[in-house]
Amino acid sequence: MKSLSGYILLIIVLLLSASCGEEWKNAAEAGTKPLIFPDYRDVVIPSGIAPLNFRLEDEPRLTVAVMEGSSETLTLKGKKGIIISPRKWKKLIDDNRGGSLKVSLYAAYNEGWKKYEPFSITISSDPIDPWIVYRLIAPGYETWSKMGIYQRELSSFRQETIVDNRLLPGACMNCHSFQANSPDNMMFHIRGNLGGTMLVMDGEAVKLNTKTDETISNCVYPYWHPSEDYIAFSVNNIQQVFHSVKDKRIEVFDSKSDIVVFDIRNNRLVSTSRLMREDSFETFPCFSPDGRKLFFCSASAGKQPDDYDRIKYSLCSIDFDPATGRFGSLIDTLVSADRTGKSVSFPRISPDGTTLVFTLSDYGNFSIWHREADLYRIDMKTGIYQPIDVINSPETESYHSWSSNSRWMIFSSRRIDGLYTHPFIAHMDESGTFSKPFMLPQKHPGFYDSCLRSFNIPEFISSKLGTDGLDMLKIIGSPAKDINFVLSD
Repeated sequence: MKSLSGYILLIIVLLLSASCGEEWKNAAEAGTKPLIFPDYRDVVIPSGIAPLNFRLEDEPRLTVAVMEGSSETLTLKGKKGIIISPRKWKKLIDDNRGGSLKVSLYAAYNEGWKKYEPFSITISSDPIDPWIVYRLIAPGYETWSKMGIYQRELSSFRQETIVDNRLLPGACMNCHSFQANSPDNMMFHIRGNLGGTMLVMDGEAVKLNTKTDETISNCVYPYWHPSEDYIAFSVNNIQQVFHSVKDKRIEVFDSKSDIVVFDIRNNRLVSTSRLMREDSFETFPCFSPDGRKLFFCSASAGKQPDDYDRIKYSLCSIDFDPATGRFGSLIDTLVSADRTGKSVSFPRISPDGTTLVFTLSDYGNFSIWHREADLYRIDMKTGIYQPIDVINSPETESYHSWSSNSRWMIFSSRRIDGLYTHPFIAHMDESGTFSKPFMLPQKHPGFYDSCLRSFNIPEFISSKLGTDGLDMLKIIGSPAKDINFVLSD
């Protein structure tokens, strides 16, 4: 009899527990969409992306998320946000590729449960490159003593170090770049006592001295030619000053700048007098996908720092012959600073050649510190350019790059707090229309609250970088190889 009573009591307890666990189903309608962080409402994502873990901004006692696919439903509960099982997430988005998920949120507050209006997550059938590379660095007005270049697998939260400066005290690493999203062909700069340009070709590394007697500086701001035979660079005299007003912190500008192209096979820099003029600044080169045109930014020269807010860059192009390494005789202007009254920086063209995206700000060429900096797109068939409203925010957008299939763009934005740049990914369909961007997912919804470093220059790569960072450190410690300069005129 005692065992029977105990059994009945256990049944009652289980029934009561089940009943309490289902209270959220009777939640009152809130009549609004939920405010969540990161904001994954109504975004378009690839199937190869890590779980979109998030939290409600007003931090309820408990959150329930119901994700409904075409044939299955995933119900999740969390006290400090929604953490999704990677295995269940992968199955859910794989099964709904080309479709969408309906997401309903229920939240428990002191006054009771609320049910928010559902939102959708669309899973694109367009694949995405499986890895990205970025630099993590403290904001420039704090310190740059701790930094590194890292690679991150998009389908998980796995981050690996490519190279950092723990073993290179005082060294600065910047301007990493890849040839056509290939992890086998990479370059980046090292500043400091062991300075030089690291070039990785087919996994083999060499350190270059890119300063010649004919150029004003080492090479910066790189862009690879699609043939693997060339890398375009600017050479710049860069200066940095600090503002005394609260709305702006740093101003970075050039007092001189030219454009050169590194001929890798012949170990030489080539240029033309049209890209090395005393009366103009040229910077931020970018090759067309067929390699026969070089885009760049150009401004009339001025006295720095006196004219820092009056110098405005146009988007221009010049022909380039990969067979000879020679440039065309004419420079075309695609976006005129005189007409816009603003300044272009960071042109990046999609690999399919249909769309060129650039940053537009009020003046200057280092838009990452300009709150007003927005992303614009040019339709390369019509030449029409316009702001990408669905992407832009009241804070800085910049440092954008393309996936190898031209369907995804990753960029850095300060929209979260105005201080740190964070990585966002946006889908572009075949018509050139972008979707609302989503923040790079992290394992915990509070990751970005405690991350005190900026994500700079995010780039897609087609697979994991195979070059060992320790081997690169040995090359960094070796003497740099000199290169030659040739004026093609």
